Amino acid sequence: MTEPKNAPRNGAEAVHRIVVPAEVNMVALLGARDEVLRAVERAFSRADVHVRGNEITVTGPFGEVALVERLIDELLAVVAGGQVLTPDAVDRSIGMLRQQTAERPADVLTLNILSNRGRTIRPKTLNQKRYVDAIDEHTVVFGIGPAGTGKTYLAMAKAVQALQAKQVNRIILTRPAVEAGERLGFLPGTLTEKIDPYLRPLYDALHDMLDPDLIPRLMAAGTIEVAPLAYMRGRTLNDAFIVLDEAQNTSPEQMKMFLTRLGFQSKIVVTGDVTQVDLPGGTQSGLKVVQDILDGVDDIHFARLTSTDVVRHRLVGEIVEAYGRWDTEQQIEQAANRPPARQPQDRMAPQNRVERRSHRTGR
Repeated sequence: MTEPKNAPRNGAEAVHRIVVPAEVNMVALLGARDEVLRAVERAFSRADVHVRGNEITVTGPFGEVALVERLIDELLAVVAGGQVLTPDAVDRSIGMLRQQTAERPADVLTLNILSNRGRTIRPKTLNQKRYVDAIDEHTVVFGIGPAGTGKTYLAMAKAVQALQAKQVNRIILTRPAVEAGERLGFLPGTLTEKIDPYLRPLYDALHDMLDPDLIPRLMAAGTIEVAPLAYMRGRTLNDAFIVLDEAQNTSPEQMKMFLTRLGFQSKIVVTGDVTQVDLPGGTQSGLKVVQDILDGVDDIHFARLTSTDVVRHRLVGEIVEAYGRWDTEQQIEQAANRPPARQPQDRMAPQNRVERRSHRTGR
């Protein structure tokens, strides 16, 4: 609970005392070696946060104090949900509070999708939660965003969740086997051995979500299928949760082929990063084109994630932003250096048309 001690006057500092319920473990709230408290102090440098026993006193500008109060309420809700607080969770919660989003940070950080071997998979950002919610609410969802935003991992977690809840009878995971610099035909080994490296990330994710001993049995029974996109042609996929990964490397024709495999009681999630296309020069990306084709179609949703949703190393988000700025600068520079459009050659001066007509009539 929060108790105001001094009300602010004309921008003066406010002092608020927060009494943490006795049943809350203060170490769980403040973090090991006070790492959560330190993250709060770094984020609110204009406020003073003092802890004594189970009381937290916040002093500073009214707006900052009010935001710290809301943050602590959210962190208490996360702790009550049994989740371990981290400085990263604090930073993401502060970001959501500063954006004044309708969703509470605690609702985002405590949404459990799947648990396996003591590990719980859940969204870590607001856009990730909206993406997961869209998968629940729509038949076809496109997850578009840069590397590290969890678009494929979360889609696969929802697929496993749907299988365990008996909402579907099987999971189908697929990728276009587009080589990034090497031709498959020149690689050693059988066709399966050549294709396997392109599907390996999907296998790795499955091992995080299911008992490794169970995966071979499910695959042998056809309950889980991991295959190149080309293997989807001519099929109708009923009672299935289908995930197409690396969709930026599909052509428009392949994208159409894949989407029309949708059968009854099935769900499709398409993921990709339109900034990392490995298609041969001149080939359009099916993921880019489909956004215009299917925009506004009922029960199809486009979820877009950004560099702020990157959940890998902090530098990954900064790298994505840097490349985005560079791409924008390149497009502006190319537009500035583009030569003017050529005028049609049949546009000639009126006197020239008269001279040509005179020559034809012999005048």
